[in-house]
Amino acid sequence: MGVTGLVAAVLSAGLMAWPAPVVSPSTAAPAPVPCPYATIATIPPTPPSPERDPAAPVVGGGQLGTTGLAVAPGTPAPPTLSAMSWIVADLDTGEVLGACAPHLRRRPASVQKLLLAATALPKLDPALVVEATPEDLALPKDSSAVGMIVGGKYPVSTLWLGLLLQSGNDTANALARVAGGDGGVAATVAAMNAEARRLGADDTHAVTPSGLDAPDQLTSAYDLALIARADFARPDFVTYDTTLVFQWPAQPPKDPKGFQIQNENKLLTEYQGGLGGKTGFTDEARHTYVGAAQRNGRRLVVTIMGAEIVPARAWKQSTMLFDWGFALPAATSVGHLVTPEEAAALHSPPPPTAPVQSAAPAAHRAGGYSIWPTVLAVGAVALTAVTVGVITVLRRRRRS
Repeated sequence: MGVTGLVAAVLSAGLMAWPAPVVSPSTAAPAPVPCPYATIATIPPTPPSPERDPAAPVVGGGQLGTTGLAVAPGTPAPPTLSAMSWIVADLDTGEVLGACAPHLRRRPASVQKLLLAATALPKLDPALVVEATPEDLALPKDSSAVGMIVGGKYPVSTLWLGLLLQSGNDTANALARVAGGDGGVAATVAAMNAEARRLGADDTHAVTPSGLDAPDQLTSAYDLALIARADFARPDFVTYDTTLVFQWPAQPPKDPKGFQIQNENKLLTEYQGGLGGKTGFTDEARHTYVGAAQRNGRRLVVTIMGAEIVPARAWKQSTMLFDWGFALPAATSVGHLVTPEEAAALHSPPPPTAPVQSAAPAAHRAGGYSIWPTVLAVGAVALTAVTVGVITVLRRRRRS
């Protein structure tokens, strides 16, 4: 046997004494339960949703990490919708009653204005008068606008009504510009992202204050529920959001009379207990919707993303989810809407940990110390001795 063979034999004998590594059997994650989905003949292509990091913690609870249906055992089947994702949650307790792909990230469309409200309402004096600029009105031709006039003067309270009743992108720009101070719209967008993180809306990334499509502008049904919960906790938001009609102020000489605007959210007038919300639509987002309703002392919030007008318009699909949610026991839960305090804990770095001890099996430990260093040392000495012996033998053979 040559030197190589002898060394290999020694190594093989030494390794035979080492315990085999323990390998946990791999368990494939169960396939998600598909959400009840209405069949649609043609769906316009939309940007793909970024894949979620499977190693990241699921905000709101593990059941909400699914790309399919999340409902409690024994729960009646939810209604069939065309929405790609949705959530039903208790506005007061924060319990999530059911969801479909709640953390799926998609374009928000005009429900983005709810994040603008959560960010800028605390900063702006409602009596402050804002003069409209050309930049406020620099919008795509088919953009939703309430009808501001360059040089027109509007109280902040009026701009909020234009934003929430008519989904005015011109008012969104004006509010974001003023709320951002010297930093303008960009500063407000940065503040919107900071507010989203404060709330725990980690799926959200704002690029525009209005919700007009932009690369990397994303949110989720879960995040929209968090944002809506923050908005509905503010009496000023509720006052603006539930106003049905408003007389838009005149701006002579260009607009000597003004005009009336109406609330576009039909939930307020066509669903018993409707508390308000926000509509949205863009080519890339498709139909989005956020609504709140009350029945028998319970307040629920419903958020819908990526819907078509099948089997009904988005606000009407929300009423189907409301009826389903109100019929469930109050204790029903598959997760919860985190509080800002819980979000802060999630974002905090973990405390320092003690030095990692040897991972050797307990059977190879005695008296509180590991025997592995001794085993390794003995093995090294034995291997050296064998190698030296082999070399000595070879040298003697060469001399003979």
